[in-house]
Amino acid sequence: MFKSFLIKYAEIGIKGRNRYLFEDALVGNIRLMLDALEGKFRVYKTSGRIYVDVESDFDYEETVACLKRVFGIAGICPVLQVEDNGFEELTREVLEYLDKVYPDKNKTFKVQARRARKNYPIDSMEINRKLGGAILEAFPEIKVDVHAPDILLNVEIREMINIYSIIIPGPGGMPVGTAGSAMLLLSGGIDSPVAGYMISKRGVRIDAVYFHAPPYTSERAKQKVVDLAAKVAAYTGPINLKVVNFTDIQLYIYEKCPHDELTIIMRRYMMRIAEHFAKEQGCLGLITGESIGQVASQTMKSLAATNEVCTMPVYRPLIAFDKQDIVDIALRIDTYETSILPYEDCCTIFVAKHPVTKPNLNIIKKSETRLEEKITGLVDEAIRTAENIEIIPG
Repeated sequence: MFKSFLIKYAEIGIKGRNRYLFEDALVGNIRLMLDALEGKFRVYKTSGRIYVDVESDFDYEETVACLKRVFGIAGICPVLQVEDNGFEELTREVLEYLDKVYPDKNKTFKVQARRARKNYPIDSMEINRKLGGAILEAFPEIKVDVHAPDILLNVEIREMINIYSIIIPGPGGMPVGTAGSAMLLLSGGIDSPVAGYMISKRGVRIDAVYFHAPPYTSERAKQKVVDLAAKVAAYTGPINLKVVNFTDIQLYIYEKCPHDELTIIMRRYMMRIAEHFAKEQGCLGLITGESIGQVASQTMKSLAATNEVCTMPVYRPLIAFDKQDIVDIALRIDTYETSILPYEDCCTIFVAKHPVTKPNLNIIKKSETRLEEKITGLVDEAIRTAENIEIIPG
């Protein structure tokens, strides 16, 4: 029945004179996501509204699922668009709509008309009254409830007349790309994919870096991260994933530094390398999945020691989340089952038995001086040999 969708947004509506920039970005992102589907779609905006028109055969459920992954969309309304052929014809269209969409008529309803086209000969209150009367006459089992109706029937009088009553929640947030870009440190765990999702929801386009440690981590561990990146890309759009061979750096740190400081020092070198790629790709910050106190490397002092090597901002969208909060989001965005696959990443392979939880920055820096002989060359080699994988949603 439905060949059009009315796209509702929320925060974009308060952007004032810049609103058109966010609307244009949202239209572009919708087009990009729908390009992966079978079917031909026309996405456009007019008079403060964004529409998706279907111009070929399509899968309704698949299309709705796709739109539910586009940040910036607050609501997806399957809409019946009809031409203005007089009020009698509008009444017939409304009754036919209700009959098809609601086979069970034992419901309450309210008509909510909006007359954006002020030259329409009947005002909004009169439209509400006349359509309401026609509905009651056609379907005696339906009752009026103006406070909490089962069916809120929207009738918008525009160039075309919109009839809709279903609003499917979208993901909210802001269109990806409207807030710049950042580099995600992506591991095979639960947290970092959720962090990437959360920061993208605020309009940030993301790329990612993964630290691989063969032969201590397997190709399956690497594929797990690629699969996680693809699941995140279903929401964020394309992601450039850098795969960094971190083995030699880790072994050198393991050989030269106190073992209770291993995790902190390794994290500091990960941040240095991630920042290199972030600057190279024009990013405005780094993103991690850290949450205060979750593990030894995520105490306040540990995070401060890690941050000290960075010259750009580090964004931690999960910083105050409980683990269950993070798991709930991972389940919702379909990354959880992949994250718990038993293929360990480099952070878990080289973890110390008794890691320091309150690192002294001066001591950490002194320990790093033991690496001076080779570390610069090892870092340069890791950067030079990094593999680039383009992750395309679809």
